[in-house]
Amino acid sequence: MRLQKAIFDMDGLIFDSERLFMEYLGKAMAEKGYKLTREIYVNSLGLDKNAVASYMKSVYGGEYPFAEMSGKAREGMKAAAFKGLPVKKGIRRLLDYLKDNGIECVVASSSETCFVRMYLEYAGLLEYFTELTGGETVKKSKPEPEIFLKSLGGTEKSRAVILEDSENGVKAAVNAGIAVICIPDMKRPSEDVLKYALACVDDAEEAIEIIKAMEE
Repeated sequence: MRLQKAIFDMDGLIFDSERLFMEYLGKAMAEKGYKLTREIYVNSLGLDKNAVASYMKSVYGGEYPFAEMSGKAREGMKAAAFKGLPVKKGIRRLLDYLKDNGIECVVASSSETCFVRMYLEYAGLLEYFTELTGGETVKKSKPEPEIFLKSLGGTEKSRAVILEDSENGVKAAVNAGIAVICIPDMKRPSEDVLKYALACVDDAEEAIEIIKAMEE
């Protein structure tokens, strides 16, 4: 069946940004006496700002200054974005393939839309995407399917594919009833979750072959 739309997550999928944000966040937290572990950080991936705030306060206590810590980490990311965030392997080739084959590309990210636009623009990727949907535009974050259903618009579910890296993202895609290709980043989703994915591949170049097979 002919595909019409590809829905991309951003952090950890388009950009190798999760590790970078963890570094900036860890430094900011250390200045205030908090210790950020990889496990705690990974558990927050795929959630929108409000959900992350709730999670971090549940871990560090209600007095945890989420806005301040997140703001400092974002400032670091903003400075890095001006130089161009590192793009994940195969993403540019995948985007070229989709563009050449008339498949619309959109972003559905838990990050706020302003950051999505900025990161894509400075990396020279904004032109590939017709629509950007950030986490602040929906009421319920991943693993709820709301952001993917919003990005889907009027496209039939059977004519769309989602590209995700996180477990919450894959769950959201499954809950939306849309085929999902997982390209793991910092943490590989559990096999109980991956069994519902169309495929799990090492990089975006491998995803091209899966998408080709979908259209046969």
